[in-house]
Amino acid sequence: MPPRRVIGIDAGGTKLLGGVVDEQMVVHHRVHRTWRGDDRQETLDILTGAVEEIRAAAPEVEAIGFGVPALMERETGIARWSNHLPALDGVPFGDLMSERLGLPVSVDNDGNASMLAESRGGAAQGANHAVMVCLGTGIGGGLLVNGEVYRGATGVAGELGHAVLQLHGPDCPGDCPGQGCFEALVSGNAIGREGLRVGEEHPDSQLGRRLAADREISGGLVTELAHDGDPLAREVLREVGERLGHGLVGLVNTFNPEVIVIGGGAVRAGDMLLEPAREVVAERALPPAREVVRIVPAHYGDEAGMMGAALLAFDDLDAAS
Repeated sequence: MPPRRVIGIDAGGTKLLGGVVDEQMVVHHRVHRTWRGDDRQETLDILTGAVEEIRAAAPEVEAIGFGVPALMERETGIARWSNHLPALDGVPFGDLMSERLGLPVSVDNDGNASMLAESRGGAAQGANHAVMVCLGTGIGGGLLVNGEVYRGATGVAGELGHAVLQLHGPDCPGDCPGQGCFEALVSGNAIGREGLRVGEEHPDSQLGRRLAADREISGGLVTELAHDGDPLAREVLREVGERLGHGLVGLVNTFNPEVIVIGGGAVRAGDMLLEPAREVVAERALPPAREVVRIVPAHYGDEAGMMGAALLAFDDLDAAS
């Protein structure tokens, strides 16, 4: 009998990644696109279209899992609030998508989905206490406590991106009312904003020339230039990496994890981002927690959310059988 297959969808703030995943965690078909739903109908239509495109290549799938950047009630499938996809606020997402697609649908916060994947077969495998930090358009988070994904009293815990790092700091992007949030200072978008500032201050630099040529200064561009050896781009990553470290100090002191897994698109910067963070944690976090914790990139990279969404679908199929 061939292994069961499901679809996992990671619906990030601006990037959507989906694929057919089997029980051995092998991905057979992928869809990747940049997206933004401006209203509820468009958002649901885009997600439905992505699933239908995947099903056209693999019609034998049994269920669909979604990781969504929202305060998501796992049990009810209702999206309570979303910073980057406000069109989903209050939407009974699981029921609506199941009705549209005619298959069982499982849904959770995207950070929780990433944590699930990394704990089952990734960088946090074997750990009982772990933290997931996903650096993308914003910052997603997930917590593993006593070997289980922790969701809090009402199912919406783990919004690590909205812990405040800097009193009266920059406004948090999106619909968050906070200032100086982790997300405002450390996300992939924050890398882009820091790169923009450096390009404006140094017009003769690589970043300055790209800016003069009307290139968007994104986190991805800064990382690309840093990998090519550009010193100012590398300095941007070091600055943001140090900010990341200060945020991780609070997580180390609060949760005493065995491992902190860094995922999302920004992890492509590798040790240029992570090593400054490790240095700050080693200097500033409290003993003995700082001696125990490892800070590592996600095993599944920016596919952790998709893999975790597939695991959600498998778990619910198993529970229903």
